[in-house]
Amino acid sequence: MDYINQSTEEIAQVLLGKKLIHKTPVHTYSGYIVETEAYVGIEDMACHSYAGRRTPRLESMYKSGGTIYIYTMHTHHMLNIVTKEEGNPQAVLIRAIEPFEGIEEMEKNRQANGVNVCNGPGKLTKAMEITKALNGILINEESLRIVDGKVPSQIIESPRIGIPNKEEWTLKPLRYYVKGHPCVSGMKKGEMLSAADYWHYG
Repeated sequence: MDYINQSTEEIAQVLLGKKLIHKTPVHTYSGYIVETEAYVGIEDMACHSYAGRRTPRLESMYKSGGTIYIYTMHTHHMLNIVTKEEGNPQAVLIRAIEPFEGIEEMEKNRQANGVNVCNGPGKLTKAMEITKALNGILINEESLRIVDGKVPSQIIESPRIGIPNKEEWTLKPLRYYVKGHPCVSGMKKGEMLSAADYWHYG
């Protein structure tokens, strides 16, 4: 997959339906990405690299597209894939997945089941044992991979979650998700669809 020659917004949408795989020495976890958010660099007030901010913690964001950037928020690890060329610090946050392989272990790791296992960015990393040890590594080079998976029937755009007081950036539609998928964070029961309707078959 090309993480450089498309816009970060486009990459965030292309990632929907892709299969995220994490192979540990003991378990293989995988799931289909159902929700992402785009963070578009130095102009984006919600982005860590806003206004060119650069610290040792952010160094992975300044690497070439396809680099894994993991940061911690409230003890939760947040998985991002860097986009664009080196020195242009943009990224896509992986917000939720539909579990596929290793579901029983994911449930143990999360002490949860059903849609609550991976319907949030901190939840999916805990379920899949994704840690900051992967920060700065290229996707598909070691234990974490993204490969082709399914095709969403429809992609919905909305403002990002948890972005208050960032002027116009609070409401910009930079969150993308598979319409009606129950594993999307905050998906209301009345908006959930069946698998035949949220994935495109044929």
